[in-house]
Amino acid sequence: MLAIPAPPRVPPTAVSPSPPSPLLVAIPRIRDKHRNGRHIRALAKALKESIAASSAPEAINPVTKSSAIRAAVSEVKASSDLDSALLRVGGVLQVHDLNTLLRHFGESRRWSEVSQIFNWMQRCEKLDFASYSSFIKYMGKSGNLMKGLQVYDSILDKSTKMNVSVCNSILGCLVRNAKFEKSMELFNQMKDDGLHPDLVTYSTLLAGCARTNHGYTKAMHLVQELENNGLRKDTVIYGTLISICASNKLSEEAEAFFQQMLDEGCSPNTFHYSSLLNAYSLDGNYTKAEELVKRMNSSGVVPNKVVLTTLLKVYAKGGLFEKARELLAELEDMGFAKDEMPYCILMDSLAKSGDVQAAKEIFSEMRGKDIKIGGYSYSIMISALCRHGQFEEAKQLAKDFEASYAKYDLVMLNTLLRAYCNAGDMESVMQMMRKMDELTISPDWNTFHILIKYFCKEKLYHLAYRTIEDMHKRGHQLDEDLCSALIVQLGQGGFPSEAFSVYNFLKYSKRNLRKILHEQMLDILVAAGLLKDAYVIMKDNSESISNRLLEKFAITFMKSGNINLINDVLKAFHRSGHRIDQEVFRLAIARYVSKPEKKELLLQLLQWMPGQGYTTNGVKKVQKSRSEEIVAEGSNNQCGAKQYFLTWIFKLTGVWVVKVLIKRQNCPETVLEQESFEPSKPFMLLLCKVGRLSIKEMSENKTIVSAFISAALYIPPECSPQTLKLQLNLLLLFGVSK
Repeated sequence: MLAIPAPPRVPPTAVSPSPPSPLLVAIPRIRDKHRNGRHIRALAKALKESIAASSAPEAINPVTKSSAIRAAVSEVKASSDLDSALLRVGGVLQVHDLNTLLRHFGESRRWSEVSQIFNWMQRCEKLDFASYSSFIKYMGKSGNLMKGLQVYDSILDKSTKMNVSVCNSILGCLVRNAKFEKSMELFNQMKDDGLHPDLVTYSTLLAGCARTNHGYTKAMHLVQELENNGLRKDTVIYGTLISICASNKLSEEAEAFFQQMLDEGCSPNTFHYSSLLNAYSLDGNYTKAEELVKRMNSSGVVPNKVVLTTLLKVYAKGGLFEKARELLAELEDMGFAKDEMPYCILMDSLAKSGDVQAAKEIFSEMRGKDIKIGGYSYSIMISALCRHGQFEEAKQLAKDFEASYAKYDLVMLNTLLRAYCNAGDMESVMQMMRKMDELTISPDWNTFHILIKYFCKEKLYHLAYRTIEDMHKRGHQLDEDLCSALIVQLGQGGFPSEAFSVYNFLKYSKRNLRKILHEQMLDILVAAGLLKDAYVIMKDNSESISNRLLEKFAITFMKSGNINLINDVLKAFHRSGHRIDQEVFRLAIARYVSKPEKKELLLQLLQWMPGQGYTTNGVKKVQKSRSEEIVAEGSNNQCGAKQYFLTWIFKLTGVWVVKVLIKRQNCPETVLEQESFEPSKPFMLLLCKVGRLSIKEMSENKTIVSAFISAALYIPPECSPQTLKLQLNLLLLFGVSK
């Protein structure tokens, strides 16, 4: 067994170094022999025995142990096979040593090694709060948000989970991956669970405010909370606040924070100056920008590349292109223009000002120099050419980029896609879409917008619909103007159901739609015969729809809509404040008359009408029209006419009338002799005409009178009180009051 002897005792006056440990002697020897298998096994054995011997404090030299740990850490860092290296030397490593390795691989952006180290630490249970904090932070940087959340949720120890460093890491992980709202929800939950946030916590969340809607308002809430907790803003917080103001186009507020920072004795650095300059660049306020740079120089802060490039942006935004060119030349002389960014700023401003030719000249000048080009400059020029209708030139520049550079990102792919769509190059469009799939780059809002406009232009409406459907499923906000145009085109192209789906995508995306869109959709659905869906739109948006279209919908529905919904449609129409036309009622009742099995719905409608101020004149018209049709269809003799008439009465009033006619055939004639028996003249004449009987004949015919009594239910309300009273008495006598 390899033993590590204790250091020899020597007199105090003659201190001599302890002899080297056999382990340390073995390490260089093993390395000199190219780490072959035998020496690796020897090293593993030596480390194992060294660890075992460490249980006896008097048996190990701290210097020796420290050297062994450093050697083990170096071994892992240099290894191409982490699992094997950790198997060999991991036993000697403590938690803080493993944390050092975790940070080493994390700062080197070697995400796979970070995961391997952390997984090994989990298996060996060599973890502390710093381990979790570092790993979650690096998962955020690598874009692996789900892994970071999974590890955070797996922490069982509450003190570790609520450690402010761990909490800051997971909040930063969410913010870095554009999940600011989720980070705020988690932050509030953490506070409920006992978290005491520090300045880093607030700085992390404030950084998220710079990249979200209404970020300034949210940032002010956090600042108020920070101050209520007794914390004071530091230079990092101030820098973030100035940056938030700049991103929200609030230059005055940015100035106020900058001055407040000075008043509190904080010294601004280049980040603060460049952030305030960026705020000035949004409106091209070059006067204040130049004053700030002078102030910066007088305070002893030397403008760096970022500050001068931001000043160039101020000049370009302000339209001072000559000054911008002069500053660009200075940047070149100082060695600050070795990448494309300064050129891009000037090119973009020139192109947006309408001087595309000048932008082309800057682009050509840049390409002739030894400039590192990453694709942003191509994106600016291709977009500029597309905006000015120079589609073929934009397409050619896109082809040049693809031929010269193999680097693609989402911005560049969208730019190329726009160029090919504008040029109508379907093959290249499909190629770009395949390229996105190959590179596993997810489309964004711009990608979908470009494709939908292209498919609409090419009249590929169904493809446009599928693209909007995919866009909606991915949670992107839909553009109302584009969707409105597509809805109309889908309707005209024979895709009304798809048009209604697009309408619903917009409707349920939590936004207020323009009134015209409801009318357009209703018109499409009515024309296509999709009346049930049209009813939903009418019921929910009647105030946004013209009377002409509402009338058209109502008439169409009465003719061919779902008969079970006729009453609902009429009531919804009435509730919307529109008066129902007699023609609409006539059509509704005619539908019911043609369907005897729907008698209950007809009765409900007739009972509802008077209470809403509608007369039943439409009923008489239907009765007369239908009776004439029946007579024409039946026999010319009176018996046939009577039979058809009674059949029609049965259809109109229900089975209970038949029961009355059967049971009350032998009704005493005294009923007919009452002095107050004065049936309404309009109905009497109608019955006479339909039955082809005289009034005398009808008075003598008890069957016809029974039919009249049943029909009396539909006498209009303008009848005299005496007539109505008699009719009620007759109905009670005939047993039909129920």
